[in-house]
Amino acid sequence: MHDVSITETVTTAARNAWALSFGAGIEPVDPTPSTVLWDEPHRLLRRYHTEISSATTDSAVLLVPPLAAPATCFDLRPDQSLARHLVRSGRAPYLVDYGEMSFADRRMGFEDWVTDILPEAILRASADRGGAPVDLVGWSIGGVFALLTAAANPELPIRSVTGVGPPLDYDKMIGIPQLRAVAGLTGGLAMTTAVRAAGGIPASLTRIAYRLAAIDRELARPLFVATNLAKTDTLAKMESIDRFQAAMPGYPGRFYGQLWGRFMLANDIGKGKIELRDRTIELADVRVPVLLVGGTADVITPKSAVEAGLRTLTGSPSVTYEIAPGSHLGILAGPDARDTTWTYLDKFLAERD
Repeated sequence: MHDVSITETVTTAARNAWALSFGAGIEPVDPTPSTVLWDEPHRLLRRYHTEISSATTDSAVLLVPPLAAPATCFDLRPDQSLARHLVRSGRAPYLVDYGEMSFADRRMGFEDWVTDILPEAILRASADRGGAPVDLVGWSIGGVFALLTAAANPELPIRSVTGVGPPLDYDKMIGIPQLRAVAGLTGGLAMTTAVRAAGGIPASLTRIAYRLAAIDRELARPLFVATNLAKTDTLAKMESIDRFQAAMPGYPGRFYGQLWGRFMLANDIGKGKIELRDRTIELADVRVPVLLVGGTADVITPKSAVEAGLRTLTGSPSVTYEIAPGSHLGILAGPDARDTTWTYLDKFLAERD
């Protein structure tokens, strides 16, 4: 193997600089091949094409994204794709995609996901596999969706739940005590009134909030690009994160009101329950095995907020808690995810088989 010449390095750096500044990007988008099985507003169901004989597993794996993040979180690029990893492992992965949120969706709340959208997706994925059980894999709030759905619908064919970075105790979340102090001055009305008037949190604000949560990355970006201008793969990874951030949708008004009032202020989830419109759902009612993964550098959902599930998921036959290096998105799709989170999931699903 010969050393790369200065000429080759300069040529690569120039090509990458042009691609980032004026071109179509470092590398084309290459999603994992899939088929849309069902397409209705906020509940598109996608089946990824399994490469290995379907006999390698009898279950379906339903990937559950959060709100305010595109469903591409499970399929950023070929080397950062849990969906592609599951396909190559012989699993049968499916994805439910909520799409964009608008003012017309302002009345949608947790109930819509927990008692309608996800149960329907689970039943359709199961039916597509001939009545097979379904393993839920949720990232961030998607993990909370998956757990609450399992707790509220014991009749569903759910075999297990995996939560990657799910916030299960807001007392452990960074900045929450300060938010509560500010809310205490107005009884929380200022935030809820503004959100209701706007019909929710617009996509532009969720994108800004995510960038602020990763402010170190944003500030270091110019130097990072300059330092790695000749490293095409490194820039491609950065580009995939930029593309992900640019596609973030918003929150419906009712949903954010619940998130603000019941989760951030009251910390219902940390007490093992959530009060919805006409019912209370208890995490202790999850009756299937659970895998939880927390991130060592996750500032959005600190690992202690994930670990809280060991205390609240008392009805589960087994709750496994693992730690992975990386940020909130990094533990799902970062450079170390393949050797940590994905490996934990492989082992967990194999034990269910």
